[in-house]
Amino acid sequence: MKICIVSRVDFRDPIETAQSLGWMLADAGHEVVYEDSVASELGYAGVSLGHPSFSADLIVVLGGDGSVLRAVRMLARQIPIVGVNQGRVGFLTDLERDHAGEILAGLSLPLPVEPRMRIMIEHDGVPIGSALNEAVIVTSRPAKMLQFETFIDGRKSAEFRADGLIVGTPTGSTAYAMSAGGPIVDPLIEAFVLVPLAPFMLSSRPHLISSSSEIEVRLVSSKPAQLVLDGQMQYDIGEEASLVVRKSPESALFLDVGRSFFEKVEQKLRLL
Repeated sequence: MKICIVSRVDFRDPIETAQSLGWMLADAGHEVVYEDSVASELGYAGVSLGHPSFSADLIVVLGGDGSVLRAVRMLARQIPIVGVNQGRVGFLTDLERDHAGEILAGLSLPLPVEPRMRIMIEHDGVPIGSALNEAVIVTSRPAKMLQFETFIDGRKSAEFRADGLIVGTPTGSTAYAMSAGGPIVDPLIEAFVLVPLAPFMLSSRPHLISSSSEIEVRLVSSKPAQLVLDGQMQYDIGEEASLVVRKSPESALFLDVGRSFFEKVEQKLRLL
């Protein structure tokens, strides 16, 4: 089986773990390659996740949730992925470092895979990007509120003022959306999670919307705003912008290691 190792490169510990894990997997008979930035640190020839010719049976990401999100975004096409927690909580990391090598060394094809819904976003009719966790609209000016209108399948559903708005996925329900008071959603359910950030009226509540719908968010205030995808990609969208969010046709693929989602969430929440 061909395994690609991706790691944070801003700390030495994940790099050293990548090296030792690679040796262990190679000794178990797997073909091991390293993502470009990791390979550069280790003195190897690397591979680019975004290259059209890139292929692997599994991507192993050493880091936290941000590292997993980065790897998913880099991929030219989605490939099964599993995170090894090197961060603090890691809702997207299913393996802990002490047991990862043993579990990964024993894998064989076909791999059990769990698809995870992603979203794609258009700004004023132009595709701007995709996200696994969420798209967040916030004001460019601190302590200023934005006014939103939301439409579901072309029909107006709400109008409200808030510090911002999260349009997330079930996977992202345990990220920013949970911190903002949104529900925890089983990732096997495909739906949009809409969560206003600090709304002016208490009647502006989180919504769970079918993934088959098209959501349009209109900014109707004169304050400039920003769009942030998965906490990593940031875009200035100006004033009175229109954003359309749809389900992406390509899901992220996560290795199913047999852990119950709600058991994992309960264990992770204890670390907060």
